Amino acid sequence: MTSESSAVGSTSSAVGPTAPTHLRGVVSIAAAAIAWGTGGAVAVVLQRHNHLGPVTVSFWRFVVAVTALAALRAVRWRRPRSGWQHRVQWSTAIIGGVGLAVSQAAYFGSADTAGVALATLVTMGTCPVLIALGARYLLGERLTYPRMAAIGLALVGLVLLTFGPHAGGSDPTLGILLALLSAATYSVVILQGRARQGQGEMLPAYVVGMVCLAPIAVVEGALPHGGNTFGAVAWLVYLGLVPTVLAYQWFFAGLATVPAATASVIALLESVTAAAIAVGLLGEHLTPVSLAGMAVLLIAVTFMARGGGTAASVVEVAGDEAEHVDGVGVPVDRDGVVPAD
Repeated sequence: MTSESSAVGSTSSAVGPTAPTHLRGVVSIAAAAIAWGTGGAVAVVLQRHNHLGPVTVSFWRFVVAVTALAALRAVRWRRPRSGWQHRVQWSTAIIGGVGLAVSQAAYFGSADTAGVALATLVTMGTCPVLIALGARYLLGERLTYPRMAAIGLALVGLVLLTFGPHAGGSDPTLGILLALLSAATYSVVILQGRARQGQGEMLPAYVVGMVCLAPIAVVEGALPHGGNTFGAVAWLVYLGLVPTVLAYQWFFAGLATVPAATASVIALLESVTAAAIAVGLLGEHLTPVSLAGMAVLLIAVTFMARGGGTAASVVEVAGDEAEHVDGVGVPVDRDGVVPAD
């Protein structure tokens, strides 16, 4: 994993990504999207069976992530590294931490009030449009006709999916508003990571997010009660490690070689994963129209992934301008390992 990720990082300073490097970036982002797709269902279980609020679930998710990254940092500090320097970019950490905190808490709230499937669909359906526009006007990425076609195809799939499972939510209108808030803040985080070409550090961002969520978590009730407490702890650890530490590592590593608009469409795999879990575990139902929507989404993801590898000049333009964008980019180590240093 480390050697492959090192190749991903090293290409960000080159003229453009090679096809194998681009493919690794696509696979990395797809893995992150699938991991994220499990998060909403886990959060709903914790909220409904252990009476934890959405902000509290997000808070403990950050606590686990901070603990894991701090432990990894302690281990790596014991290993001599020639030329090693550490400098926290607090502007990016604050933007990334606040963005992640608001996005995750809003999404978990949406999943509880509108249902996992609808919350994920609205969030991920809005993101490609916001990210494509942001990448065009902030990062200098060209919005080519093939990319616009893939985004349009993905949105068609999402429209079809909205005719599917809406069950399980207590207030769909509030859920949709929370999903839109999640999409807006999530788009900022994606654009931030793309602008920095996968450079930086995640631990300060997680610390910022944890601090932001702590006061509200105390008000909501920070400890699980009702249901299986041991199971609740296990699910919280899972949320902090897999859809957080690992998934964001994979995602931002992929952003080093995959344009932001392309990444946003590949990340729609989260919607497919969430819908499948909603049907299999939460009792929601998919209609034939919804199944067609999932198929269209997968076609759009495949089309965007195959077409994105030719965008070497786009990556080069974004890379040249990224260093001048202050505060737009959350981070992962250039060498691709979990950024504990």
